[in-house]
Amino acid sequence: MTTARAGGGVDPAIEAALAKLADVMVPQPPSLLPQTWGWLVLAVVALVLAGWQIVRVRRRRAANRYRVEALAQLARLEAQLGADARSRAAALREVPPLLKRVALAAWPRERVASLSGPEWLAFLRSGGAGIDLGSVLPRLLDDGEYRAAPASLSAAEASDLLRAVRAWIEDHRVSA
Repeated sequence: MTTARAGGGVDPAIEAALAKLADVMVPQPPSLLPQTWGWLVLAVVALVLAGWQIVRVRRRRAANRYRVEALAQLARLEAQLGADARSRAAALREVPPLLKRVALAAWPRERVASLSGPEWLAFLRSGGAGIDLGSVLPRLLDDGEYRAAPASLSAAEASDLLRAVRAWIEDHRVSA
């Protein structure tokens, strides 16, 4: 069937039919907003709870930043253990000040700064909540006040000592 006429024009019947055609009606896209106010309230509550959780996580991270720094220092000390006895002694001399800095960061200065000897060990045990300090750490803390270097510790004892210190740094609990 030919729509063009011999003279080059379009058949008038087809033109009339095309003029009567209407565009296809496309429905409105569905709204992305909730249809009831209850969903809006739920969304607001969810956003508030998410914001509160973010604030809690950030506060917890800030409060435990001293632990991260102490564990990094302890890792550096552990790297010095495998070398000769002199570097092991130098690394072990750093353990008591590290423990004191951790305690000062976690507890009030008035409670921790003056502790030494048996009181310091009792404090470490009480803050450790069941952490086994072993036999090497108390000996190091007791003797460390009077000796220049704990040269009598073997590499295995030094490793056990740093394992106990790591456990205390990771797991101590601050009581009010």
